[in-house]
Amino acid sequence: MNKKRKHKTLWWVFGLIVGCITINLIGSEIATVTGTWLYLDSIGTVISSVLGGYVPGILVGFITNMIKTLFIDPTSVYYGLINILIAVVAAFFAQRNFFKNPLRLLVPIFTTGVLVGGISSVLTWFLYGFATEGISADLANTIFNNTFMPQFGSQISADIIIDLADKALSFLIAFLIIKLIPKSLTDKFILTNWQQIPLSKDMIKRAGKTSVRNLSLRTKILIVLVPSMFVIAIASTIISYQIYVDMTIEDRKEMAKGVTTLETSLIDADKVDEYIEDGEKVEGYKDIENKLQMILDSSDDIQYIYVYRILDDGYHVVFDIDTPELKAAAPGDIVEVEEAIMPYLDDLLEGKEVEPMIYEDRYGWLMSVYSPIYDKNGRCQCYACVDISMKKLYSDGLVFLAKLFSLFFGLFILILAVGLWLTKYHILFPVNTISYSVFHFAHNSEEAMEESARSIHSLDVNTGDEVENLYHAVSKLASDDVKYMRDVQKKNETITRMQSGLIMTLADIVESRDKCTGDHVRKTAEYTLIIMKHMRKLGIYEDMLTEEFINNVYNSAPLHDVGKIHVPDQILNKNGRLTDEEFVIMKEHTTVGAEILDRAIDLVPDTGYLREAKNLALYHHEKWDGSGYPIGISGEDIPLSARIMAVADVFDALVSKRSYKEGMPYEKAMGIIKDGAGSHFDAEIVRAFEDAEDEVRRVAEVNLSGSAPSVSTNQD
Repeated sequence: MNKKRKHKTLWWVFGLIVGCITINLIGSEIATVTGTWLYLDSIGTVISSVLGGYVPGILVGFITNMIKTLFIDPTSVYYGLINILIAVVAAFFAQRNFFKNPLRLLVPIFTTGVLVGGISSVLTWFLYGFATEGISADLANTIFNNTFMPQFGSQISADIIIDLADKALSFLIAFLIIKLIPKSLTDKFILTNWQQIPLSKDMIKRAGKTSVRNLSLRTKILIVLVPSMFVIAIASTIISYQIYVDMTIEDRKEMAKGVTTLETSLIDADKVDEYIEDGEKVEGYKDIENKLQMILDSSDDIQYIYVYRILDDGYHVVFDIDTPELKAAAPGDIVEVEEAIMPYLDDLLEGKEVEPMIYEDRYGWLMSVYSPIYDKNGRCQCYACVDISMKKLYSDGLVFLAKLFSLFFGLFILILAVGLWLTKYHILFPVNTISYSVFHFAHNSEEAMEESARSIHSLDVNTGDEVENLYHAVSKLASDDVKYMRDVQKKNETITRMQSGLIMTLADIVESRDKCTGDHVRKTAEYTLIIMKHMRKLGIYEDMLTEEFINNVYNSAPLHDVGKIHVPDQILNKNGRLTDEEFVIMKEHTTVGAEILDRAIDLVPDTGYLREAKNLALYHHEKWDGSGYPIGISGEDIPLSARIMAVADVFDALVSKRSYKEGMPYEKAMGIIKDGAGSHFDAEIVRAFEDAEDEVRRVAEVNLSGSAPSVSTNQD
């Protein structure tokens, strides 16, 4: 994409964002000045989402609330999530053409009203608790009978109604403004960042349909990005909350210590016995009690103030201050030690200082601080005690978590939207377009190939990263593909001729040495073809029996005994049974044959039938149960072609006349083959061989009569 054009597009989008933020702020100010119960601060968010997409809409919603936070209302920052959600919903429905007519507009209005109203109510409840008066409560009481609906439900219902009205008005105003903008301008507001030639909507759709084996790249990016951000948000929230709790507890400790310090300053340790015995009769007692009451009343966090002498039989009350929930004990009363204090009792009995204690008992969740009061001789006479309520820590913690959630989730959506937007233009579009172009690269003619190569060159991917490197590599490959196609075709023709000549040459060499082998290689080739045709008919190893495989096996079958070229004539053509030593030499024809074919494969490495020829030569004497040679492999570890050849080879050896034996009758030979199923042979292949009885008999009889069989490569 031309850089000047790209910058011009960005300026249009920038103008859209600034203009829509201004619309939001004006709407908010109108609502404030007129005192209406509508908000009117999301009209610009809707406009930017419909015209520009997710990122401009989310930016408008986010920045609007940041500006309101800095200059109008500091609490607006916690409602940034609301405006961001409005942007997401508006962009989602705009991409699905719900802003084409007013009737379809009801769907995004209703969705936004319910979603935003519900979330806004829950967020408000966490932050401040529900207000029981005002327009929300009035609407709730008018429409719903509070006798049947709890306050929470009433408030949510009222907020949803307000939001439905607000969003209906905001969406309709946004709809009218959008309709007034010429179509030629609306296209300029779409935020793009093409790193290649811009694609048409149809091309975007076609390129996006690229099939994948597992997960798409977009899905994988989401799988990495979303959990990572979520984990970071959760970890940040937990850490922030823990810091908040720790700081709050430290503040409570400092408050409690300050209170006990004031208590200590009021108490005359040398008069503790008198306080316990005579209480208010002691001079100054009532004055101290009044001051302790003032300290108690100074903060809602201070739940109880008292002064105790701690002895083995319990707390001896020196001072105890009344509270609305609990009447104070009288001086000299003995109060039972609370269970939560028991771990600290030994130190308290010895007059030692103890750390602040946090516990929950029948009086609530408390922090208790006991500070010893010493007389002039340094002896602990009693403890100045204060119980600080920790209940507010829980409620304040919920407020803190709600604020964190709103901030983190709003930023989460913003970062995710920007990340996906950049990913789409820097990775997904280029990769999908390259993939689509390569997948549809035409090879049916030279002209089609050249056209496909020009199409790839015209993409002009310029991401400046590994994707661009991939594009240049693919572009070069396309050019090279066109350039060398004719050479490849010529080489393929040459290789084909070389393959045909090689197999015939090797077969002729074998035939010239073994007077029996010439007939044998032709017959076994015919048997393999018959077996493979009937395997396909019976559905045996059907996925492996491709046309290419059948042709390769049939064409390479004559080479299965090529290794016999290495066997001495006196052993190869011996009239009689071989000795053990001679049989060892004879068995070497399998490995020698594989070596010969290996050398051929080195010369023509891409020839499939030579690889099958090697499999046949090396493994055709292996047995299903692993007792064969030369390696002793078993079952399906033996290549399928060799398992087929094993049946054909043994059967032909049984029915054929050799220098050392007469040919065996068909029935007897077939019986031996059947007996070997599951031990010597693959039972499934034997089943196919049995199924082909008529064809096998015909080949066997024709060969036994000395006539060459009619061999056809037609697989139908």
